[in-house]
Amino acid sequence: MLIDVHAHFLHDRSPRPDWRERNASRLRAGERVGITVHVASILGSWGATSPIYFPSPPDIEYGNDFLLKLQQAHASRIRGYVVVNPNFQRHALAELRRCLDAGMIGIKLAASRRADDALLDPICRVAQERGVPVLHHVWQHRRREHAGQEASDAAELGSLAARHPQVKFLLAHIGGGGDWIHSLAAVKPLSNVYVDLSGSGVDGGMLEACIESVGTERLLWGCDLTIDTGWAKLRYLEALLPAHEVERVRWRNAARIFPPSAFPSD
Repeated sequence: MLIDVHAHFLHDRSPRPDWRERNASRLRAGERVGITVHVASILGSWGATSPIYFPSPPDIEYGNDFLLKLQQAHASRIRGYVVVNPNFQRHALAELRRCLDAGMIGIKLAASRRADDALLDPICRVAQERGVPVLHHVWQHRRREHAGQEASDAAELGSLAARHPQVKFLLAHIGGGGDWIHSLAAVKPLSNVYVDLSGSGVDGGMLEACIESVGTERLLWGCDLTIDTGWAKLRYLEALLPAHEVERVRWRNAARIFPPSAFPSD
């Protein structure tokens, strides 16, 4: 089994007219690589009618509904994260319950609010109550403000994780660029933070540093936007680790932190 814990799909209100082709190509590429399940999110309208990182409630609902339909259409291959914007607190909590009740298996927080902000606490309490993990968008060491988003780094995610020790957090795309050494040092002592290997970066020494910092017990395989680099990391891990540890990264860790029966049995 191979679980991609960080996938994305598009819909008909996104800025890309080729959204159908891109969704289909992701599934085709996944077949070639051997992906069993894509755990995905849709970030509102992807900036078409509200900002990517500050999506409006209607855009959030449309994206989540579209993903629920994809999950139903590809029941053996797609699972969903609920996307919410914490700035719309009442809506976010209602949307979490609606989509988790409908079969989604995790929560996606992007860059609508800093990870250490108190507005995220009620969302994390729902995650604990429902036994689902939180995938949080992270800059690998934010050194300045970035327009159009409330970007968080690993230290801020660590602050949130320390407040909610019973919730499992996924630090997004360690290979997404930036100072991954800073991120690994920040989350090393936090046993409830898992490192998502996705992102297009394939820096020399990065995978070795991940293993040294958090062990294979806290590594999760994923792709984000580029399946080819996810595949490259997987092949490298196969040369770097014994088979039973590769299995942890491929799927066993994910099966452990997502709800029971979220994925096909082995």
